[in-house]
Amino acid sequence: MSLKPKSNLELIKNGMFGENTIFRMAISLCPSIAVTNGMKNGVALGISVVFVQTMVNMTISLMRKFIHPKIRIPIFMLVIAGYVTIIDLLMATYARPIYKEIGLYIQIIVAFASIFARAEVYASKNKVFSSACDGFGMGVGFLLAMIVISFFRELLGKGTLFGYPIVSGSPLLIMILPAGGFLAVGLLMGFFNWIDMRFFGGKGASGV
Repeated sequence: MSLKPKSNLELIKNGMFGENTIFRMAISLCPSIAVTNGMKNGVALGISVVFVQTMVNMTISLMRKFIHPKIRIPIFMLVIAGYVTIIDLLMATYARPIYKEIGLYIQIIVAFASIFARAEVYASKNKVFSSACDGFGMGVGFLLAMIVISFFRELLGKGTLFGYPIVSGSPLLIMILPAGGFLAVGLLMGFFNWIDMRFFGGKGASGV
């Protein structure tokens, strides 16, 4: 029996919850540890991924009938690299302070498994708008994960949010170190998977 195609809303919800890049798929974890010691950096990288993921899906979908299967991988990589270059140049020009801190991680978006995977699995086989919804959902899922991780790491590790003092007292300095990143990601991943199993039967909050 064939599966019922997902609606565009279901595609977005699936990317945000059911197949969340960080908490469900556990891929592209490097930036979730490297840049989430502050909300500004986490949000900036997350927004960059939303842009790249959505545009790559749309472009691959538009080109899908003209891409020969034997050369699809280098073409996918060229498309991804093109959009990463655009966001890299924009941030280098208009957001210099943040770019100085996360510029390296903007550039390695080109190697994110989640972006290549959606181009291969979904965008290369489906129409433009549904591919855009799929990419947008996956990108927003990554952004939400970055926000949640950054929130706890900055609040507990520095007592601030977006650089503004929130909590007085001695912060847990380990939370802004790499070890704190591993700890935060592991605990949050376990927490959200427990919620999924407890309330959604292992299908994710999207229920799809």
